[in-house]
Amino acid sequence: MAISKLKLPQGVQACSHDDAGQLAQALAVRVADALRQAIASRGRATLVVSGGRSPVPFFDALAQQALPWTQVCVSLADERWVPVNHAGSNEALVRRHLLRGPAAEARFLGLYQVAGNLEQAAELADAAVAELAPVDVLVLGMGDDGHTASLFPHSPNLLEALQPDCARRVLPMLAPSEPAQRLTLTLPVLASARLPLLAIQGQAKLNTLSAALQPGEVAQMPIRAFLNSPLEIHWCP
Repeated sequence: MAISKLKLPQGVQACSHDDAGQLAQALAVRVADALRQAIASRGRATLVVSGGRSPVPFFDALAQQALPWTQVCVSLADERWVPVNHAGSNEALVRRHLLRGPAAEARFLGLYQVAGNLEQAAELADAAVAELAPVDVLVLGMGDDGHTASLFPHSPNLLEALQPDCARRVLPMLAPSEPAQRLTLTLPVLASARLPLLAIQGQAKLNTLSAALQPGEVAQMPIRAFLNSPLEIHWCP
């Protein structure tokens, strides 16, 4: 099945790429162009990205883009509640692959907070994210279970996080994989992005997307929360 065969809702567009390298390069150019436009219009730009292994080639490619990086703020859609020196830290991943060379001049606003427990860390992160300007570009990924950011099916706080009027910017979440304790931006923050992008790779992810496009509860496949509004999907086999 090709992504062109999917019946996409109005406002959702799909771009197919030959391989992961081409996807990373095309996504980097798309994001850089949008950041330049935001800077030209408002004097600054905010980029929110997802972690995990999949975005690494994109981070490497974006770091090579010519941008006035001092006018860019980079933040995360979600974070594992682990110290920055932990192998699973999304912040460490972004610092290692994106915030290097000229891109190191960008401001970084992380979600990880030192606290006594996950709920306290979420409260501190919520206060920190209050400084985040409206999101210009959001780059999401998607798991085989239909989760995005750390909006996992069956997580205790999922329904609150998916409320369009959720008062919290950051909520604690529990993932089925280790490390299980996570922090995630909530739907109102994520859905406010001027340019929301979804990057996925492989037939399994395309099958998940196809299932998410079928009628069903958002809480069963949280990516559905982003499929009924403007969204640009980038996919490669």
